[in-house]
Amino acid sequence: MKKGIIQILAAFFLSLLVQGGVFRVGSYNIKHGCGMDQKIDLNRIAATLAKIDADVITLQEVDKNCQRSGNIDLAAQLAKKLKMDYRFAASFPYDGGQYGLAVLSRLPIEEMKQHRLPGGSEPRAALEVKIRLQSINFPVSVVSIHNDWVSDEVRCRQINSLLDQISGRAHPVILAGDFNAEPHEASMGILVQKGWVILDKKGAKTCPADLPTLAIDHLVTKDLSWELLGCRVLEEKIASDHRPILAEWKIPAGGS
Repeated sequence: MKKGIIQILAAFFLSLLVQGGVFRVGSYNIKHGCGMDQKIDLNRIAATLAKIDADVITLQEVDKNCQRSGNIDLAAQLAKKLKMDYRFAASFPYDGGQYGLAVLSRLPIEEMKQHRLPGGSEPRAALEVKIRLQSINFPVSVVSIHNDWVSDEVRCRQINSLLDQISGRAHPVILAGDFNAEPHEASMGILVQKGWVILDKKGAKTCPADLPTLAIDHLVTKDLSWELLGCRVLEEKIASDHRPILAEWKIPAGGS
């Protein structure tokens, strides 16, 4: 009984984090914790995620029990350090463990779905979680994205496959991650043609982190009519080979 009351109170206080009127979603390709200095430093990644200070953060290039990153579950360790809920989805086995995607969330995760995508240079998947802003009883799906890095033709197939798998959602969806495509490329154009909105980062680049020349990390939305307060790239030059991105929305009183 006490445990149930504690869980209810925890969910209530978590909802207060976004009850102030702003919902924040970030994304970060963490390159299994390996920075531009070629050092693997999970504490550095955790510090960067703390600076992002988002309610939901999607992660790409996440190791689980791989030798190269110390045989640890990176998503679980980051979630523990940041006191967040999390989910992990493996794209393929690697180096004695698994390699894939994760989502960290301050809000309880109600559902998780792993979407298998057409393969290219590597097997790919997308990780969808459904969270709910309890203060307005409003569900949102957030999807961690990591598309093929070699071929935009493959990325087009991956985008089309993902959209088929998430069609019919009755609530807003946010795609967040490493699309490995510039906004003008065909794979991103598919999203625009089908009514998705690529959030404007004012031309800011995301990769490589020390001196970015590519804008390949994006936040893309469907059916989210809330006022966008901004979308930006954070100036983190060393913790990974990508820079993190963050978007903020004003939460309407009724959630619509």
